[in-house]
Amino acid sequence: MNLFDEAMIFGIVSGLIAVIYSIAVTVWALKHDEGSDKMKDIARYIQEGATGFLNRQYRTVFIVGIIIFALILIGGIWIHQFGILTASGFALGSILSALAGYLGMFNAVRANVRTAQIAHKGVDPALKFAFKGGSVTGLMVLGLGVLGISVFMLIGYHTSGLAGVINSLIGFAFGCSLISVFARLGGGIYTKAADVGADLVGKVEAGIPEDDPRNPAVIADQVGDNVGDCAGMAADVFETFAVTIIASMLLAYSTFKGDGGTELYKALLYPLLLGGIAVFTSIFGVFFVSAPTKEKIMSGLYKGLFATGIISAIIYYFFTVNFMKGVGSHSAIDYYYASLVGLVLTGLIIVITDYFTSTSFSPVKGIAKASTTGHGTNIIAGLAVGQMATALPVIAIVFGILLSYHFAGFYGIAVAVSSMLSMAGMVIAVDSFGPITDNAGGIAEMSELPPDVRETTDALDAVGNTTKAVTKGYAIGSAALAAIVLFGEYAKLIGRGSILYSFSISKPQVLIGLFLGAMLPYIFGSLAMKAVGKAAGDIVVEVRRQFKEITGLMEGKPGVKAEYGKCVDIVTKSSLREMILPAFIPIAAPIIFGLTMGPQVLGGMLLGTIISGLFVAISMTSGGAAWDNAKKLIEKGLYGGKGSEAHKAAVTGDTVGDPYKDTAGPAINPMIKVVNIFTILIIPIVLLLWH
Repeated sequence: MNLFDEAMIFGIVSGLIAVIYSIAVTVWALKHDEGSDKMKDIARYIQEGATGFLNRQYRTVFIVGIIIFALILIGGIWIHQFGILTASGFALGSILSALAGYLGMFNAVRANVRTAQIAHKGVDPALKFAFKGGSVTGLMVLGLGVLGISVFMLIGYHTSGLAGVINSLIGFAFGCSLISVFARLGGGIYTKAADVGADLVGKVEAGIPEDDPRNPAVIADQVGDNVGDCAGMAADVFETFAVTIIASMLLAYSTFKGDGGTELYKALLYPLLLGGIAVFTSIFGVFFVSAPTKEKIMSGLYKGLFATGIISAIIYYFFTVNFMKGVGSHSAIDYYYASLVGLVLTGLIIVITDYFTSTSFSPVKGIAKASTTGHGTNIIAGLAVGQMATALPVIAIVFGILLSYHFAGFYGIAVAVSSMLSMAGMVIAVDSFGPITDNAGGIAEMSELPPDVRETTDALDAVGNTTKAVTKGYAIGSAALAAIVLFGEYAKLIGRGSILYSFSISKPQVLIGLFLGAMLPYIFGSLAMKAVGKAAGDIVVEVRRQFKEITGLMEGKPGVKAEYGKCVDIVTKSSLREMILPAFIPIAAPIIFGLTMGPQVLGGMLLGTIISGLFVAISMTSGGAAWDNAKKLIEKGLYGGKGSEAHKAAVTGDTVGDPYKDTAGPAINPMIKVVNIFTILIIPIVLLLWH
């Protein structure tokens, strides 16, 4: 058995172990008590709504996918890079990306009610259960990524050779990205339309608490947490992980193919093997999570994250110095240092994002204080925090690029971002913890559980809001680095390896492309924000109607129930309709600008999209999370607490921040990579027209 086959078998085995772990934890979780009949009924509403939305969303995307699959297949008649293997990769990437989101949602909507019930026992049992529930999503994302790439490469290698399977990997990456951008947009529009609609009428107009069962949009809001923050994020980071590994392999192939033999294979396989090793370190890290008190919840989660990072750093050292010996002009220890840069960068982005979005630090406290002087000052403070929050992550990314390039050249950047994404399992576990605890709090409120239970779920939910922001910062930062690696591969393909020659800023075509590319995230973000506004407007109208027409609903009379299903149906139809236009921007732009203006403009467009997209996405996600946590800080009793003028201003800020942090900002992440991947896919056509 040769080195390639051995590596693929390791990838398959490690991926299967992650999947088996996820199934085992799901079975274990399902054995726990769901609580009262009322809790079970509410949980069932959420499950049905989330499943119904994803089924309809995937049916919509399936039609788009079939068309693209056929075009790639037919394109093989004229373009060598297209054909059956690339089309098969596209189909497999699409299926696995959708599966990662679906399975993550399936577990989350069942862990929520059980977390609410376990909250009777205190903070630590509820935290451990919710986090293990989230770890199912994280390990499934990591496992399916390693498993899918390994299976595809093993089959492709033995049917089409190394060059054939490498050229076809871009199809796999495009399938992941296409599903991701739809999942992020559709889920993001859904969750924020329901949330904003519920808050505007429930909190602001009617003056009833969050998650009050009288609010007809409350179930839609709970569903949105799962289809947006769980399924959407799972598909997003699955795509980022898979695309990063594939981009690193493409770059390794073009960089080391002159060396040939064992060196080429080792450079090619190294990024994937880091992901396979991470399966084991992530599972080990899960058992470090614990928190004896409410004040220790965040540090309890971070123990698991940093334990995984430290264990990974140790194992990567022994693996790298042995596996990468004699590869290229750099020493094995240089490649290890590059991988270490990725792990450190993960920690830095987590800490920085936590600072700007946690209730413990001055940025969020400043927004809360600004709320005491009105709605306008709250908005100004939130915008300021969002813009300031871009500086430190970008500086960290810049140093990461410099260091990893210093250690191992452009391939070193690929190693760093592959190492960074090897943490995806634990990071997604921390993220999925958020919607599980958010739903648990809603179920506790709607089921009228004792105050101490709600206090526990509120404490977990407050931390979950920060962890979701931290995960988005991680996803965006890693996406930017992955996009840079993809751009390097694009430059090599059209410039025969000379990036400076191909993209000198003295050429007007490059400058034109920079401006056009920088424009795209703004248009994309604008359409996503408007989509939330339209969908939220539909919910507002429906909630007002029910409050007006259903006698006894506002008074909470026994036996009178809101028509939850109508709100779920309205926001489902609206979000699926509104996601179509922005989702096609990253596909239309390369076609329009690349085919009509040439590879120079197209390359500049890629750079412009990466740079402006990074800043816009970080600003939106961090600013939106800071607005949300400022509201939560006031709801704890600061500046008059719930119902005060400061609270009303904070609710307004949160209403603006919601589509920022959960729709437009996160969706820019897959949008950046779709532009890059689709561009690499159509390079043969562009070169055919322009050379």
